[in-house]
Amino acid sequence: MCGINGLLYRTEIAKEDIDKTLSTMNLEIFHRGPDQDGFFTQSHSTFNVGMAMRRLSIIDLSTGKQPIYSDDNSKAIVFNGEIYNYLELKNGLIKEGVVFKTTSDTEVILRLYEKYGVKSFAMLDGMFAFSIYDDILKKIFIARDFFGEKPLYYTQDKQKLLWASELKSIVSVLKEQPEISKTGLNLYFQLTYIPAPFTIYENIHKLEANHFMEIDCENFSFKIREINQDFKKDLDPKINFVDAKGKTHNMVMESVKSRSIADVPLGTFLSGGVDSSIVSLALAQQTQGKIDTFSVGFEKKSFDESDKSRIVANLIDSNHHEFIISVDDLKTNIDNILLNFDEPFADSSSLPTYLVAQKTREHVKVALTGDGGDEVFGGYNKYYMGKLNRKYTSIIPESFHGNLKSLTNPFLSSKDDKRGKRFKIKKLINAINYEDDFYYNIVSLAYQPLELNNLFKNNLVRDNSLKYYKDQVGKNNSSLTDFRNIDKIMSLEGDMLVKVDRTSMLTSLESRAPFLNKSLWNFTSQLPEDYLLHGWNKKYILKEAFEKYFPKDFLNKSKKGFGVPVGDWLRDHLSKELRSYIAPAFLISQNIFQKEEITRIVKHHLSGKEDNTFRVWTFFCFQKWYTNIYLKA
Repeated sequence: MCGINGLLYRTEIAKEDIDKTLSTMNLEIFHRGPDQDGFFTQSHSTFNVGMAMRRLSIIDLSTGKQPIYSDDNSKAIVFNGEIYNYLELKNGLIKEGVVFKTTSDTEVILRLYEKYGVKSFAMLDGMFAFSIYDDILKKIFIARDFFGEKPLYYTQDKQKLLWASELKSIVSVLKEQPEISKTGLNLYFQLTYIPAPFTIYENIHKLEANHFMEIDCENFSFKIREINQDFKKDLDPKINFVDAKGKTHNMVMESVKSRSIADVPLGTFLSGGVDSSIVSLALAQQTQGKIDTFSVGFEKKSFDESDKSRIVANLIDSNHHEFIISVDDLKTNIDNILLNFDEPFADSSSLPTYLVAQKTREHVKVALTGDGGDEVFGGYNKYYMGKLNRKYTSIIPESFHGNLKSLTNPFLSSKDDKRGKRFKIKKLINAINYEDDFYYNIVSLAYQPLELNNLFKNNLVRDNSLKYYKDQVGKNNSSLTDFRNIDKIMSLEGDMLVKVDRTSMLTSLESRAPFLNKSLWNFTSQLPEDYLLHGWNKKYILKEAFEKYFPKDFLNKSKKGFGVPVGDWLRDHLSKELRSYIAPAFLISQNIFQKEEITRIVKHHLSGKEDNTFRVWTFFCFQKWYTNIYLKA
């Protein structure tokens, strides 16, 4: 587990300047790899190339130092991530006569590339972002894993091309401050995050998940291509539920096993929900001795579910570590957490995720998580809200729905940050859509598209900022498969995985997600949808596959999610900072927001007139980024 950086200059530049740039970029991501660093540079008459990395040693502690080179030194690689099937791939290469110098998974990637070229990228089961320089072809290949667990940013101007694991590495070596991206701005205030390929900056992009970049060094050009996974649709469409349940059980157990390979201590995040409970149980069953499990609780009892994690910990007899989050923890860590994302990011669950990672790192170096279970097995409330939308719009005329929304909204407003029934009903009614945009309305957690017209100055509004993603998925998005695919390219890549990667790596902890296994994704994508969402029973087949290990109905208990009461905090100890962000002079100097509208939204929340938690928290996180990063760059 590491962080990587790289550069390509098309003009002549002194080696010491390349080294200085790479060192500056590396220093920005020291937290991603405090154990080692490594550098590679090479100069040609028409270009100069450099790659660097910071390493967190997990596998092959003694000989895994990067960069790693081919036998003739014509190829070099720097790598961030873990390849879980590297031993299987390595044994196959050894049988074909390939000789290895190390026991690392990094060398396996390079040897595979030597033998199979870019086709080898699809052979990798893992989380990764890597760059390979091929001096024979005079090309650089940069690749990102299937789900986008590991980040990769890039930018190009007339003289250079830069890439890095985190935005801060790129921004730190630019001579001029990049402009704010209008598309990125609209996406953020709609979704609360910015999915690939966009960022908050113009001309800085994220490489999309399951894609690779082929850079021609001599022509100073690049192409981006999707990695061809060539998934086989080999599952019998008439597979009976019992057989599918058994296969689900075995695949999950095997995935947990493959993701528990490490030369350092590991444990699990255990929230007490379905996914983390199953991962923890699977690891415990396949490990000699007790495993370590880690969870957080909250002082505010309506958000605290630590009792569920204790039930599982007792069941699997783990060494359980429980940490209670207080307001003081927030005060101490909030700036450190939010500003480490390098761009606005408003998923409030990043706060407890960081704190549990910080505490976990005191005991282990690797933690398995339940991330991805909802996307792979159909576990979100919004999935059956999709079913409701189909039924509702087939029965209720659109004109009647408009009147219903106007009548019910005032009665469904909430003054407290509890996200209870009234909040959920109001969100569902407001998201109902008679066209193809229903699911996009559901995932727009902050502002709906039309609301952005009132929020931003007119020149900043981008109509249909989600068009890029709609074009990928296609029209008529009404099935569970459609919803899951939208989540894969948007919320999973742009929100969930960003949250886990940045918060855990900030503490130098490696997080692994067994449910994010492309074979599992391919398997569940072929199952009848009723096996995943059975009536109103979410993740049906996963729970059925493991229910025998848990107390009766434990896996069917409702769970609030990893939420925190930021709505209350904004009215309390964050209120002074929040009020400074709506100061008239400050808003005028920004020239981003329509002053009256954003002031109204914030003041209504502060006064308790209505609960605007998502909107105000999204605004707060943006202003914190703008004030502490953008203005100071």
